[in-house]
Amino acid sequence: MTTGGTAALVRRPEGSARATLLELLFDVVFVAALAMVSKLIAERGSWAGTAPVLLTLAAIWWTWSVTSTTTEFYDPEQRPIQAILMVAMVGSVGMAAALPMLSAGHAMVFAIAYVTTHVVRGVVLVTTLHRQRHRAAMERATRFLFWFVVSGVFWISGALVGAPHWGLWTVAIAIDLVSAAVRYPMPWLGRVPLQQYDRTTEHLGERYQQFVILALGDIILVPTLEVSRTHFDRFRLTALLCAFATMLLLWQIYVFRAGRLLKAGADTSRAARLAPYTHLVMLAGVVGTAASFDLVAARPTGTTPVRWLMLIIGGPVLFVLGRLLFTWLVAAVVPWRRLVWLLLPLLVLPWAGGWPPLLAAVIVALALAGAALVPASNRRATIPRLRMRRPED
Repeated sequence: MTTGGTAALVRRPEGSARATLLELLFDVVFVAALAMVSKLIAERGSWAGTAPVLLTLAAIWWTWSVTSTTTEFYDPEQRPIQAILMVAMVGSVGMAAALPMLSAGHAMVFAIAYVTTHVVRGVVLVTTLHRQRHRAAMERATRFLFWFVVSGVFWISGALVGAPHWGLWTVAIAIDLVSAAVRYPMPWLGRVPLQQYDRTTEHLGERYQQFVILALGDIILVPTLEVSRTHFDRFRLTALLCAFATMLLLWQIYVFRAGRLLKAGADTSRAARLAPYTHLVMLAGVVGTAASFDLVAARPTGTTPVRWLMLIIGGPVLFVLGRLLFTWLVAAVVPWRRLVWLLLPLLVLPWAGGWPPLLAAVIVALALAGAALVPASNRRATIPRLRMRRPED
């Protein structure tokens, strides 16, 4: 039930950890934007054309991550937070719609959609918390707003000439990522206190898991759309089955391993601060994997171009490496067995260029099956040695 704006905006630690229906709708909108990113990567003819797409991926992901942090710290049942979610959904639609035509005059649409989402969120939070006389939470929101205004100058400036100025946009996304890493320092206010990160509950872990699971669906969605526009034969059917198997294996690796760290961590502050960066690596892996199967479904036979091969192997490897990095940084555990299985597709890399794209994809799927399904000899290598700490009021 939606409550009025007069209730306390800051989430109570003992509140429900379940995501609201509006949050789930918010996820679906962003996953659609990720599918667009995968299609653009598949269509690019060189890595030079792929790099700008990855920069926009970071911007789309950062919008989701910061907005989800907002619904973790503030009550998503409150009308101001629901308004923030709706604005973020509109912003994501604007960013996704502008992606295919960034170089043809739509850069300003993307920049305005991104900057407006973050600035509106900050203004709504600061004004609402000021009325409620919640000083600590208002200072937190002010820090976020300050740095998004700073980066917004570079986002807008980089779009003034019509086509994106990628140098300015790189500075802009770097400001967003680095300011979060150093806890949004601001003159007179300092940094966000670590105690505020300690308030992290199981809600945030559930939000990350839900989003990654939805994003993994793009691995089968993108090639299915491609097959629907071409002649359907046994090779393309095999490509779709391989995409489905890869999706399930990556789901197995994430949900039963890395996802637990977000909602069962002794150091919730550390997990909450590291999750956006390590999950960005995983998300890049998902996007690359979906793009690779778009290519494989279009032409499963013949020789495999180098760029295709790097996507076919690099996408899943990047996802698993992001998961391993998160486990290592949060739990101080390195699952060496998974690293060994990742060597299988890398070992065949020198010869795979002469193989059909479908064969290369099958080999990667077999390596993932070994990493996900073969039992570990050391239980501690896969089960996090962490326990939940109850957030303090």
